[in-house]
Amino acid sequence: MDIRECLPRDKFDYEAVRKLSEFSDVELKVIIPELMEWLQDGNWPISKPVEDLLLRLGEDLIPHLKDVLKTQDPQWEYFILVGLIDRLPVSHLSMLQTDLVRILESPTPDEVLEELDGVILELLEKIRETNER
Repeated sequence: MDIRECLPRDKFDYEAVRKLSEFSDVELKVIIPELMEWLQDGNWPISKPVEDLLLRLGEDLIPHLKDVLKTQDPQWEYFILVGLIDRLPVSHLSMLQTDLVRILESPTPDEVLEELDGVILELLEKIRETNER
């Protein structure tokens, strides 16, 4: 069965997420971009289960997270920051430090409106605290 046939079809498609959880991490890696799209709105019912699924993939998420942080879609950035990125181990979070600092120091007008700075400051503090240990 092609893994793409199991992708969610709507924001309530828990069954699709359950089926995807049965695939190996290697198989899931090929659909990371499609799964990331289900995190565009953290209010969608399946966003949390999709986050849980993606967290299994660890470091393989980093390039995809960087892509979202460059989309100029501040709502998607926000939901990624407070959902998936906030749940990453600090070792993976550190890989996003340059991107987080960019948003903090040179935000787009929409990123300012979305108030991403507060979320980013908390994430950077997490990194700093770990580095001081």
